[in-house]
Amino acid sequence: MTDAPLAPRAVAVRIFLAFACGYFLSALLRAVTATLAPTFSRELGLSPSDLGLLAGAYFLGFSLLQLPLGSALDRLGPKRVLMFLLGVAVLGCAAFALAQSLAGLILARALIGMGVAACLMAPLTSFRLRFDAAAQLRANSWMLMSGSLGMVASTLPVQWLLPVTGWRGLFWVMAVGLLLVIVLTLCWVPADAPRAARRSDTPSPSAGYATVARHPEFVRSVPIGFFIYGGLIAVQSLWAGPWLTQVAGWTAQASAGGLFVVNVAMLLAFMAWGAAMPRLVSRGIGARRLMTWGLPLPLMLMGWIVLDPQPAGAVMWALWCVSCTFVSVSQPAVGQAFPQALAGRALSAFNLVIFSGVFCIQWGIGLGIDAFVALGWSVSQSFRATFAVHLACCIAAYLWFIAPHRPSGAGHAASLPSANNPSSKA
Repeated sequence: MTDAPLAPRAVAVRIFLAFACGYFLSALLRAVTATLAPTFSRELGLSPSDLGLLAGAYFLGFSLLQLPLGSALDRLGPKRVLMFLLGVAVLGCAAFALAQSLAGLILARALIGMGVAACLMAPLTSFRLRFDAAAQLRANSWMLMSGSLGMVASTLPVQWLLPVTGWRGLFWVMAVGLLLVIVLTLCWVPADAPRAARRSDTPSPSAGYATVARHPEFVRSVPIGFFIYGGLIAVQSLWAGPWLTQVAGWTAQASAGGLFVVNVAMLLAFMAWGAAMPRLVSRGIGARRLMTWGLPLPLMLMGWIVLDPQPAGAVMWALWCVSCTFVSVSQPAVGQAFPQALAGRALSAFNLVIFSGVFCIQWGIGLGIDAFVALGWSVSQSFRATFAVHLACCIAAYLWFIAPHRPSGAGHAASLPSANNPSSKA
């Protein structure tokens, strides 16, 4: 496949805004369980493992769709795929609002996860086709910023709306919002390339994913994607809230305020990444170097959280989450390691790694807390011990990332592009 021409600035802005609105709602739906956790525990009598399973069902549905999603993005195009799946998310929100049992809520939340599975992958694939390398990195960071804005909206704004709409009404509101995003995507995102043209030059799904799985950059990045990136989302979208209420002793309202602080900090961090990326590109600073230098910081901060007798508050969790954002450059780096014909599959395969990690870690933390409590440990000790196990996994993932890896014939390892790349009009 030949490179597509760069999108003019006005078109690029409309493309970005349409996609950003969808990712905003996707992140809001992802994180809202952290704010609603006290409500669900009180009204439905959910245990920590139940909460972890309910929150993780989103990521299970999300993960199940990633491999077929990657093939669909390459063959059908990001616009077609995104609009269809957003319709599935609308149905999922309606089913969640109507569910009367934990099983019904879990199934509906899995359907929501499937419906929003393309809300980041479709934009990244579109950016890979229409933006140059520097603009891809900037757009990726600002997409993550729009997601952080959705996470912010899932905290105090949701807490304020609950007395008015209830949690069921809240999901009806989000269903309407998703319908509006479908309209924006239809109007603002250019049409995908014809299907026949995509079929003629795209490798078969099995050959494409085999190439992705053997690529040295993909192999190197899998553990940090699973444990560090997945752990970041698992904590930010669920377990930071229960920590604040059950370990630090905060009220539900205070916990929502603490999550607001965490997510505002993440929003500002991704805004800063977007502004800094062109400068880093111009200086030839690679993604691998950024992660090698930066990822020890969240490992040290998690160690502090686990060992400090004083329970961590919102500021410490905000610092940990912001320090984890070094891992965010792994996603566009993996995408850039492959030709355009494989970009959708490469991005979706790595997203599968990340969100499989989110599901496993989100549910696993709940199971770990319940297991340590069953052994007679206090709730605070159980939280700390479970996070210590996660920290050990993250350290092992980082050591794998920095270890030497034998190159394969699948391609060259990815790095941030050099200053020789043209600047973007986006």
